[in-house]
Amino acid sequence: MKILLTGANGYIGKRLLTVLLEQSHQVVCLVRHKNRLNLSSQAKEQVEIVVGDLLLPATLERIPPDIDIAFYLVHSMAHTAREFDQMERLAANNFAQALKRTKAQQIIYLSGISNDENLSKHLQSRRLVEDILTKSEKPVTVLRAAIIIGSGSASFEIIRDLVELLPIMITPKWLNVRCQPIAITDVLYYLNQVMADERCYQKTFDIGGPDILTYREMLLKVAKVRGLRRVIITLPVLTPRLSSYWLYFVTSTSYSLATSLVDSMKNEVICNDNEIQSLFPHICLTYEEAVRRAFTKIEDNTVVSSWKDAWISGTIRSDVSDFIQVPEHGCFRDVQEIQFIREPAAVFHNIWTIGGNRGWYYLNSLWAIRGLLDKLSGGVGLRRGRTNQNTLRPGDALDFWRVLYANKEQKRLLLLAEMKLPGEAWLEFTVTPLAKGGILRQTATFRPRGLIGRLYWYALVPIHVLIFKGMANKIIKYKTTADF
Repeated sequence: MKILLTGANGYIGKRLLTVLLEQSHQVVCLVRHKNRLNLSSQAKEQVEIVVGDLLLPATLERIPPDIDIAFYLVHSMAHTAREFDQMERLAANNFAQALKRTKAQQIIYLSGISNDENLSKHLQSRRLVEDILTKSEKPVTVLRAAIIIGSGSASFEIIRDLVELLPIMITPKWLNVRCQPIAITDVLYYLNQVMADERCYQKTFDIGGPDILTYREMLLKVAKVRGLRRVIITLPVLTPRLSSYWLYFVTSTSYSLATSLVDSMKNEVICNDNEIQSLFPHICLTYEEAVRRAFTKIEDNTVVSSWKDAWISGTIRSDVSDFIQVPEHGCFRDVQEIQFIREPAAVFHNIWTIGGNRGWYYLNSLWAIRGLLDKLSGGVGLRRGRTNQNTLRPGDALDFWRVLYANKEQKRLLLLAEMKLPGEAWLEFTVTPLAKGGILRQTATFRPRGLIGRLYWYALVPIHVLIFKGMANKIIKYKTTADF
């Protein structure tokens, strides 16, 4: 079948794409930025990339008319509450209108369980999209899921951060709200099963795992899996705002995402029925099994996708192509160029594995302080880390940077800063092989915004000289056991 996949760069979309390609489907990926979709040479033969924006109807005319199935896997979880209705409504309407020009037989939408009363703004927005899509001319299948557990999922990463960082937790009362989590593998199973099945047309299904747990129980079960003793004290006085700040400062989440999550956690998210089991009998993983599988993926460095790699997890909203060419005029620079006598591949391997658990090679304590200051000022901080310690792709989050360009053959890595700054900043690494050894060129570029931006750069010049020079020297000298 020919399948349209929106959200192909997202947490669910990346994983579903792999499943669809394994089944030899022809997939059309609708993406806003073509260079962010990294595919193997084999996958490129099965995938057609269409560049379009759901908020810009004219760009959706590029969708091929001969598609059979359309997946709608986009939502605005990390946008502010004021933007929910407007953006969700506009995107869903534009998508439904665009599909009228196609031969699509079915739209499949992954929504959130919304059986409770007084729904949060986030869950209301999901229901809004459901309503818009189900009123379109195409048959629609809606799958509603609660918290999705898997390596790289936002919910799992937040639970993991809380458990691993806090021996004693002073928590808000919503930790006693019940939830029915589901493993990512089971979500993918159901998404795959409902495709082109007429029994599922114009139907809505709740999907969930076998366990109904409070958020408190979920935290304690993760602690059990990790072999940690944790004490949780629940207080009724933590307001939603305080709860959002609590999640934001302790975990890797952004404040806007924390706000959406806290708002949603007032609602019980439990399946109303088990109708989907009558159509597709399936034994879902328990919560503990899903958690153990997620940690195995993390420990094996085989995380396929992460919420942190979505651009919405950071602060940059402009087209990525606007930043790939580092500006030359009106900028300040710190350039470190060092010739070395060593295998160039070994030096670039150190660049390729920078950040995350490895850190930044020199004065990591200062990097940690900068990350804390960024968090305090409303930025992303350092807690995002990196999805995989051995691989980098354009669009990946790397601590408080975003990967713009990563090419091992060319030995070049370009990062864009997502920390709070009075301007824009890039960090670029290149390695040029010589007959013996090579040359490392490390360039930090800052384009200031007004007088404050210039004063910021001048004030930090001594620290920049110290950090950047030390980092370049450590990159060259750092010993690695990598097999080249």
